[in-house]
Amino acid sequence: MTHNFGAGPCILPQEVFKQSASAVLDFADGLSVLEISHRSAEFEAVIEEARKLLIELMNVPDGYSVLFLQGGASLQFAMVPLNLLGDGQTASYLDTGVWSTKAIKEAKIIGNVNVVASSKDQNYNFIPKDYEIPTDSAYFHFTSNNTIYGTELLNFPETEVPLVCDMSSDILSSVIDVSKFGIIYAGAQKNIGPAGLTIAIVKNDLLDKIDRKIPSMLNYKAHADADSMYNTPPVFSIYVAMLNLRWLKAKGGVPEIEKENKQKSEALYREI
Repeated sequence: MTHNFGAGPCILPQEVFKQSASAVLDFADGLSVLEISHRSAEFEAVIEEARKLLIELMNVPDGYSVLFLQGGASLQFAMVPLNLLGDGQTASYLDTGVWSTKAIKEAKIIGNVNVVASSKDQNYNFIPKDYEIPTDSAYFHFTSNNTIYGTELLNFPETEVPLVCDMSSDILSSVIDVSKFGIIYAGAQKNIGPAGLTIAIVKNDLLDKIDRKIPSMLNYKAHADADSMYNTPPVFSIYVAMLNLRWLKAKGGVPEIEKENKQKSEALYREI
């Protein structure tokens, strides 16, 4: 038996493997899931179920758009400031590791960035706590979990500034209050499904927030208006993600998986 302790790509349940493997050969009327049209009724049902499952499992309130995008979390490092950081404004960032460093680098290309705190000088072995978020920040960006360093932000900041969070490695692993966030984004490959899919949960009042000409593929509103079909979406990745979300719901949802995660982590840390 092979054990995979990597942060990503994630291990998928065996039933998800079997269902997705079967769909590669015959998804509908003899067609493979790899060759069906993204405009077909069959795929529209898949993406709609995936969206509804995410909303249910994460208890996403009204007033948010759930987007199925591409480009990984790395593209979000640029999309966030392009959509939220206006001319003359400053975005605040918390620097807790490799991924936040990359996000900061991309944001600085777009506009002004204020790094409110960093643990870089201690090799990112802790998450800073004593910092202030300027009230005039366009948004506050942070990475909730840092797989490289084994650090996780358990308590989210209380602020009127829109919170933007990279949850690539801990989305759906514990119960969170989505209403506290302006944007949550995550590459799918660590917790949701195969690589090639990116999830973005965007508060609707942040769509088209600034007066800037943004290429359509980088514009959250363009994707929201097109129901995540502005261009051909990653059909297979969304299908497998939908199967995995079904599995998570049947298992008891996020509260149940959070209990399992705590048991696993406690067992692992006891050994090391």
